[in-house]
Amino acid sequence: MSQTTSYQDPAATLYQGDSLDVLAELAPESVHCVGIKMGYADPPYVGQAKRHYSEQPDYVGEVNHAALIQRLMDEFSDGWALSCSSPSLRYLLGLCPSEVRIGAWVKPFASFKPGVGVAYACEPVIFYGGRPISRDKDTVRDWVSCNITLTRGIHGAKPDAFCYWLFQVLNLKANDEFCDLYPGSGAVTRAWEKWKGRLL
Repeated sequence: MSQTTSYQDPAATLYQGDSLDVLAELAPESVHCVGIKMGYADPPYVGQAKRHYSEQPDYVGEVNHAALIQRLMDEFSDGWALSCSSPSLRYLLGLCPSEVRIGAWVKPFASFKPGVGVAYACEPVIFYGGRPISRDKDTVRDWVSCNITLTRGIHGAKPDAFCYWLFQVLNLKANDEFCDLYPGSGAVTRAWEKWKGRLL
């Protein structure tokens, strides 16, 4: 599957988070449903590709987020999610349809930097669509609080707890197709396989 290009777009084999943290408690659910296709993108954040990934062997430049969001809309009309940074949120929302919502990954532990009076201790997640959650299911919060991963070799790695929350937000079922557009080490896909295993 070809990657969205900007000036040039980072290869899809890099940058997605990796985590093998404790598996979250998941309630078994019926899998007798029509499978749908959902997408997730965790690209280098706007303006950050060179700073964080220029030494990666597959680095080829900044991501064209306008083209990426259009791809998400074209290929994943059932639902998708996009991780981003808070400074870029205003710009990205201007590229999104009005139906999107904003969630957040809240970090109990974050780096406090000199000269930054308000710490960047959360990351927005823009999400669109997803399977409706019926009234007999628990309501899902639009935020998740979990620590960053400290043992992964790629900047911006996402922990398993974040992945499980994301699957709940989109209300994924075991027979759905979930596509991670920036799979990196494959951690999100592994989290998806574990999630599915608990639903069967």
